[in-house]
Amino acid sequence: MLHLIKLAVGCPTAEDLAGRQKARALADPPLRHQTRSVPRRAGEIVGRGSIYWVISGFVQVRQRIVAIEPDLWDDGTACCALHLDPVLTPVEPRPVKPFQGWRYLDPAAAPPDLARAAAVDRGTLAMPARMRRELAALGLL
Repeated sequence: MLHLIKLAVGCPTAEDLAGRQKARALADPPLRHQTRSVPRRAGEIVGRGSIYWVISGFVQVRQRIVAIEPDLWDDGTACCALHLDPVLTPVEPRPVKPFQGWRYLDPAAAPPDLARAAAVDRGTLAMPARMRRELAALGLL
């Protein structure tokens, strides 16, 4: 199994990412993210791996990647489509420096789902997302 990590450019919150994806899926189904490069290790990702979204400098959510297929941009140029499960799963916030494109993410380096990470402390899960981000930025979470 293998994951991808990508910046959610222009999305200040996970809620904003969810809203944009919902609108895009309604306008042009299925839900997919188009990218220039095709992952060479797609066989290790599809069906088992996820894309981890970096939002406002922190990995905050992940989505399962259900398929990777050739696609076309609106101008007819070839690209790759990452077909995504619509469910955004919150993960333990972790700071990430900016980078371009996507990167492979080893499962051992992936942040755990927030529900699992907060199993001992349910209060963390009950906090608003903005508060969790601010506390993580201060190193308190």
